[in-house]
Amino acid sequence: MKGVILAGGNATRLRPLTHVTNKHLLPVYHKPVIYYAIEKMVEAGIDRIMIVTAPQYVSQFVNLLGSGQDFVSKRTGKQIQIAYGVQNEPRGIAQALWVAKDYVGTEDVILHLGDNIIEDDISEAIQNFSGGATVFLKKVPDPHRYGVAVTNKKGDILEIIEKPENPKSDLAVVGAYIYDNGVFEKLVGQSPSARGEYEITYVNNRYLSEGRLRGIELTKPWFDVGTFESLHEASVYMRGKHRKQNEKA
Repeated sequence: MKGVILAGGNATRLRPLTHVTNKHLLPVYHKPVIYYAIEKMVEAGIDRIMIVTAPQYVSQFVNLLGSGQDFVSKRTGKQIQIAYGVQNEPRGIAQALWVAKDYVGTEDVILHLGDNIIEDDISEAIQNFSGGATVFLKKVPDPHRYGVAVTNKKGDILEIIEKPENPKSDLAVVGAYIYDNGVFEKLVGQSPSARGEYEITYVNNRYLSEGRLRGIELTKPWFDVGTFESLHEASVYMRGKHRKQNEKA
């Protein structure tokens, strides 16, 4: 399985900071935002990763990450591989995944939004993946900002609605998805949404219609660092976590 981390977008809610750099390069306490997504993948055994970003930011990511020499593969004990893909315009998550099609090749893929920080261990979900699609869910106080999953009493997903005005559920679909290689066929023929973007919810609902979509609810903290408030909240949390780790050492 290969990894794809999306690190594009305009991040208008974080201006003026994002007038000069990509939001995924901003600090969350002692690390750039992008480090958390990379480390989460490496922790789960993924050691071949493509970063998809806008043309103007490629050199900044290369300066920071190089070819992946600062991250060690659990599988080989050597450095991981980091490659780069370019999304010329911010036209949605699904389109950004398409950029990585040739890199992924015939393998399955874990797609991770680079501005999402997940504290749960997702290793088991990756190791036990056997096809279809897996999404991760988290209860949130403001579900209208996200794709929202409606589930039954058994936890099975019945429907996913993108940024609903009146959410039927408080379960947000967070920014990490595991797909089999059939995901690229499901991207073909999609029309842009009312926002002018190619939505990943469209892809998830196609898997759902086939009965091949699984949801896993996260229990630990999760951050979507797209606002000043959430960026600060994540930094405060990571500061406390880092201090506790140092005290135990």
